[in-house]
Amino acid sequence: MEHTASTHLALRYAEFGNPKQVLALAQTDLPRRAARSLRVRMIAAPINPSDLIPIWGAYKHLITPPMIAGYEGVGRVIDAPDSHADLVGQRVLPLRGAGTWQQVLDCDADIAVPVPGDVPTDLAARGYINPLTAQYLLREWPVRGKRVVLTGAGSFIAAILAQWARADGASEVIGIYRSAQRRAALEAMGVVPVHDSDTQAIQSIAASSRLVVDAVGGPMALSILNAMPEGGEFVGYGLLSGQSVFPNSATRANLRRFHLRDRLKDLSHPAWQQQFQTIWPRLMATQLPGVETFDLHDWQAALAAFDRPGRAGKPVLRFSQG
Repeated sequence: MEHTASTHLALRYAEFGNPKQVLALAQTDLPRRAARSLRVRMIAAPINPSDLIPIWGAYKHLITPPMIAGYEGVGRVIDAPDSHADLVGQRVLPLRGAGTWQQVLDCDADIAVPVPGDVPTDLAARGYINPLTAQYLLREWPVRGKRVVLTGAGSFIAAILAQWARADGASEVIGIYRSAQRRAALEAMGVVPVHDSDTQAIQSIAASSRLVVDAVGGPMALSILNAMPEGGEFVGYGLLSGQSVFPNSATRANLRRFHLRDRLKDLSHPAWQQQFQTIWPRLMATQLPGVETFDLHDWQAALAAFDRPGRAGKPVLRFSQG
């Protein structure tokens, strides 16, 4: 039966800026469900850097407010076309469409990813951007027999990359981290931790490394790039510093830029769904930080938790029980 409520709550922004200042929780119209769409009641959505960076205006050339925030999460199907009636009542990832920081949304039935019954909800909510990015990075830049250097090593995606790289045969994984609280967790994963203030060690490591996977950008990333040997691969996939990296006359390694959206734009629906057939078992076997949950109405506290140095878990917005 069609969901009949005409409005619901959504976290929206009408202009670019500091998410704490420009986001607002507001009643939002719920349009009639399109014929090929699922209607999904959201259960949980994480707060990732990739959710917040666009709100600051980093991708003004790609998006225009007003918009609903959020790029991933998990929900339960409450209405569907006859072709996908078997999904009603099931958990799915409602991706690559409307913003996920809202109580109810519609998504393309062919793109919604069914969640296996044994996958915990808080893990499913984090099952898209970081795991899929990690999977693509490790496929395109194989690590077997190589030392792998990760910047931003205290992040959720770095925990995935580190463990999957070791499983894929990396000879060594070095993690450059900022918060002192991260060191023990890195060591527990078999990662060699290096603090980002130890510039001498970082330069020495870069000079003998042929693969660096960078989440940070900015001056530190450029110094690593320029210390790497000729033929080395420096792969930039994130900009936690807010600053891009550009090669200069001192650069000898190859600078590669990775954007997940570039890999997805021409991907067929079956190929898209197949990505998750590999992700779910790997993700279930991966040791990951816990979550800190916040009701949607407490979104400001969730953002404050996201900014807290050395936080132990990922902030996750909760919309309903599921």
